[in-house]
Amino acid sequence: MSATPSEKLEPPRVGATLQALRQSQGLSLDELSRRAGVSKSMLSQIERNQANPTVAVVWRLANALRVELSELLGGERPAAPPIEIVASHGTPGLSSPDGLCRLRILGPIDLAGNFEWYELTVQPGGALESEAHEPGSREHLSVLGGELEVTAGGSRQMVKTGETARYAVDGAHAIRNLSKKAATALLVVLHA
Repeated sequence: MSATPSEKLEPPRVGATLQALRQSQGLSLDELSRRAGVSKSMLSQIERNQANPTVAVVWRLANALRVELSELLGGERPAAPPIEIVASHGTPGLSSPDGLCRLRILGPIDLAGNFEWYELTVQPGGALESEAHEPGSREHLSVLGGELEVTAGGSRQMVKTGETARYAVDGAHAIRNLSKKAATALLVVLHA
């Protein structure tokens, strides 16, 4: 039995879902294009439902957005658990080349580039030196133990246990431990 024209199935329209997922992750068309290997013009056409992507393109977009293929095709996001626990061993980390600074990445990966937070441990003599972030970006450093020196905007300031320093990071900046004991802090980065 053949389907009548009104019974023909339409391909899934992924445009609105793609746009919502991209925007919720703070991605521009350019960034998603680079991540997925799909041209910016094709992404724009897909979002406006002017083009039907191939399965391969949908697969690349789902991977670039870190979502299930079914979420992109079905338009429905699976319900998040009421409480999600990330085990200590499941928390990714980074170390400075000299091993004197350690960052534990506490924020979810989908907020990276917008809002990030870390647990920072700096051994005596260690320095976390950073290049400029986007204009308008800021860091918030709350020292939990020990003391750290913050250098930003041509100024230096010691930050002691219990204190928080807030500063612009659209220029080179650094966090140093000048003391003889390890220091720990929470570091929050707000990107412009």
